[in-house]
Amino acid sequence: MVSHSSRIELSQSALKANINFLRKKIGTDVRISCVVKANAYGHGISCYVPMAEKCGIDHFSVASGFEAEEVLEVCKPETRIMIMGILYDRDIPWAIENGIEFYVFNVERMQRVIEIARELGIPARIHLEAETGANRTGLTFQETGKCLTLIKKNSAHVEFEGLCTHFAGAETFANDFKIQKQYRTFNEFYALCKKRKVLPKMRHLASSAAALSFAKSRYEMVRVGVAQYGFWPSPDVYYHHLSANGKNSEKALRRIFSWKTDVMDVRKVSEGEFIGYGTAYQATRDMTIAVMPLGYSNGYPRGLSNRGHVLIKGKKAPITGLINMNLFMVDVSHIPDVQPGEEVVLIGRQGNGTINVASFTQTTQLVNQEMMSRLPQAIPRKAVR
Repeated sequence: MVSHSSRIELSQSALKANINFLRKKIGTDVRISCVVKANAYGHGISCYVPMAEKCGIDHFSVASGFEAEEVLEVCKPETRIMIMGILYDRDIPWAIENGIEFYVFNVERMQRVIEIARELGIPARIHLEAETGANRTGLTFQETGKCLTLIKKNSAHVEFEGLCTHFAGAETFANDFKIQKQYRTFNEFYALCKKRKVLPKMRHLASSAAALSFAKSRYEMVRVGVAQYGFWPSPDVYYHHLSANGKNSEKALRRIFSWKTDVMDVRKVSEGEFIGYGTAYQATRDMTIAVMPLGYSNGYPRGLSNRGHVLIKGKKAPITGLINMNLFMVDVSHIPDVQPGEEVVLIGRQGNGTINVASFTQTTQLVNQEMMSRLPQAIPRKAVR
């Protein structure tokens, strides 16, 4: 196979450590659904899902029917998949036939699902999403009552897998008043289910942030996103964890992601010459420049022009000039004997050096998951020890 201009490696041992930490923190009686939307936050669904299954994960959450199909192609037969977002009417039969769970957030969808399930002779696995204050998608209290009536009357065609909602900003403790209100409202929806005697198999509303810092919200399942990949949802959540455990620091979550490329060429640049497009960088001395074979079309942020670094031979090499669509240059004058083909770390460790995702996000104003999810699916991913 012809080589790509960069590659991504995922650490199985780091993922195992993260999942073990989450189980210890959340409790072994709470199911963990790993959120793998946006191509597993850039880690790659096809590579990541089997890795998570090796750690005992048997439930995955996605944002669309398309992503659900990607998971279905690589997961174990017994693994469960849940669509939290868009599922087109034309794809509902496919979801039901393949045992895919999915959200229902309006009465019309509930009616349509029952019709299709009856025609297929296969029960639909649905989760009722309650509107508790995020004002995105979700059923009102009145609409939930109608859906419960439909479920009760059509119990042979519907499996009521879950009652759920989504916290709007649990990672920021300044939002606590809003989160607490959503929590109370969610419990009112569950009380309605009990009153109607139509109970879900599980309740779930906690994301990574709530799962780690709001114990009452864990219920029977949590939907863990950024934490599984080794990122604390926010400083608030991290410091809450430290305070609760009487610690000053802890490396409980480990990044599983490394992004690498290779030096494409090495060139000498004389003092006073410009490097790359325009006049963004002028050599202040005689320099040695290494050319990288990727750029913003490969997910490397243009905002790192003249600001970012890569690792070569364990040392940081600063970016010189503008990051192009598929090339950028770094200064290796201080690194002896750099040759074409030399391994370059864009994110990760090399020797004693480290470049983490925060180096990108702090410079470019991207949040961690935004930076990661922008990485093209074409970049090959592979699991490493």
